[in-house]
Amino acid sequence: MMPNVGPLEIILVLIVALVVFGPKKLPDLGHSLGKGIREFKGSVTGDSDEPPRLESARVDARPITTHRVEDTTAAPTHR
Repeated sequence: MMPNVGPLEIILVLIVALVVFGPKKLPDLGHSLGKGIREFKGSVTGDSDEPPRLESARVDARPITTHRVEDTTAAPTHR
């Protein structure tokens, strides 16, 4: 049987992780670990964080221009 993990053991593991990885890398390590666990859980259960894509959805986008586009509205004339 596996013994219970108490708060003292958790604190000890966190201190060792802080010494080994340093204070700057520890948040990145936690973020990566959480992301990996979420991806694993999603692959096992078939869930996904992304919204379902619709095949008939159409995206209208403006064309990208590489030249300067002048304003075509008429400017007020000064008298």
